[in-house]
Amino acid sequence: MAKIGINLQSGQVEKDKTKKGELIIGIDLGTTNSLLAYINAEGEAECLKEESAKHSLVPSVIHWQEGQPVVGQSAKEMLIRDPENTIFSVKRLLGKSYGELKDYQGFFSYEIIPNEQEDGLLKVRLGNKFYNPIELSAVILNSLKERAEKLLKQPVQKAVITVPAYFNDSQRQATRDAGKLAGLDVLRIVNEPTAASLAYGIGLDPDEQKTIAVYDLGGGTFDVSILSIDNGIFEVLATHGDTFLGGDDVDRAILKHWAKGANWSEQRLQEDRAFAQELRLLAEEAKKTLSQADEFSGELAGQVLRLNKAELVQLTAELIQRTIKACEQALKDAELSLSDIDEVVLVGGSTRMPIVKEAVAKFFGQAPKDELNPDEVVALGAAIQADVLAGNQKDILLLDVTPLSLGIETVGGLMDVIIPRNSKVPMKAGRQYTTSVDGQIKLKVAVYQGERELVVNNRKLGEFVLKGIPPMAAGMPKIEIHFLLNADGILKVRAKELRSGVEQLVEMRSPYGISEEEMGRMLLDSIKNAKEDMAIKALIEARTEAESVLLATDKFIGQNEAILSEEEIVGMQNRAASLAQACGGEDKDLIQQRMEELNQYARPMAERAMDQSIAKAVAGKKIEEQKFD
Repeated sequence: MAKIGINLQSGQVEKDKTKKGELIIGIDLGTTNSLLAYINAEGEAECLKEESAKHSLVPSVIHWQEGQPVVGQSAKEMLIRDPENTIFSVKRLLGKSYGELKDYQGFFSYEIIPNEQEDGLLKVRLGNKFYNPIELSAVILNSLKERAEKLLKQPVQKAVITVPAYFNDSQRQATRDAGKLAGLDVLRIVNEPTAASLAYGIGLDPDEQKTIAVYDLGGGTFDVSILSIDNGIFEVLATHGDTFLGGDDVDRAILKHWAKGANWSEQRLQEDRAFAQELRLLAEEAKKTLSQADEFSGELAGQVLRLNKAELVQLTAELIQRTIKACEQALKDAELSLSDIDEVVLVGGSTRMPIVKEAVAKFFGQAPKDELNPDEVVALGAAIQADVLAGNQKDILLLDVTPLSLGIETVGGLMDVIIPRNSKVPMKAGRQYTTSVDGQIKLKVAVYQGERELVVNNRKLGEFVLKGIPPMAAGMPKIEIHFLLNADGILKVRAKELRSGVEQLVEMRSPYGISEEEMGRMLLDSIKNAKEDMAIKALIEARTEAESVLLATDKFIGQNEAILSEEEIVGMQNRAASLAQACGGEDKDLIQQRMEELNQYARPMAERAMDQSIAKAVAGKKIEEQKFD
């Protein structure tokens, strides 16, 4: 199968992208910190860092200064001084809906906004600007790209990016899109535990067969993965964890311990954010010190703050036990016992704590691997995977991959990718869709190949119509589209309406009937036009979402006229008219702003209507019960 490369500087197609010496960087895009790694002149994986820097960590934080984003340590320093305009933990937002994160709204210092479309991404509001998590992740990745080019003194065009093993297809595709928007050709998305294993040389021997556990405790997240490695192929057997558990919780436990001893109230900590930040940083320092010493002593606001190892063990026992429970569950899910685990690998800066290492060793009955820097191990593994893709690991077999993404056309002429470029084949992937019109009884499925956001810029492979969908309200049918791509490049598309069981299977022509030069041009165009394409996509999505809101508003007024005052109806209609007018323009942020104004105005009325509906339902139930008696 052909391997296609492109030179983004010259615009020329490289027919052999795996030539010796090609630079492909590894990126660990982390929740708290991100890292860059590459294979140096000695053939060893190495993390990049500034000459003056003590470590290779780049805080995954963005701050807007005069409308321009700043990433890294200088942005992190603004978390207390300007929290509303400082974005952190973007990785938590990727591929997530508002409904999944609304309960964590208090965790974020910035405002997250729901997307009215059922399958839409949530949005982040900064003043009158609205960003989706892909755009924010692209800002971080672009900063990392520029950092790599500065330190390596050469253009960086291609990358391998790591993601947690539990990331779903939507989150992985969002990570790919962010890389493309940042000007990177993302050759592979690699699971973080797989990368950590590669960093320790596990899985590089094609004859090796092992089952390993990767325990990853970072600053804000924890997960444990059980991997099966057979002939260089990594399979995730099970993964478990907590996306809101990490070293930050240890810091908070120490902070609360000191605050209680010094009689510092919760109210003071909330009102004096600068003081609270100083206390948190001192708690972090204590945690790090006690990884090597038996006691810590510091001073703040005239108070001497002390902590010893025994106290730290007591404060963190419950937190660490939660991670061990997750390990038990992961083993149970994988249907394995402790004796089946050949090796244990530690990942994440918080695993430096001796009490963590001891708990892990005690549970698994063996000393975990911790020789490498736990902060860097994932990035180092990504660099090794990049070296494999560059063709410098001759003993490792590269499985055939899809040269271009495959997807379907959605509302507004957008391309929704189902099988991303560089996915291993054979491959099966699917997503659920629904109807956009009331009473819709058929759905056209148009299949495309390419890397652009709009289908008009991609290559059409074929289309078919799924008929016999039961007439229902828009959004009610559940239509599952599955792509099945075999090792010969034959693509079969299955569409099934899950409520009725109506199904159709169609075989498309081979997605490889395309020249290397044309494929290279398609890849080059996708990256050159990424920013423009994403801007058009964002505008189309905003208009589509706004149309949905306008229809819902009209329907709501018609159904609830009896409980609405004339002033309320006029207020909604005026805001709806402003939104409709904005939809006729090209300003995506203005559409979002008008939509949010309408939603905010209508929310109390919607809640009132809901309360009345519930009251009627409850009243009806009581009547039924009385009759039955």
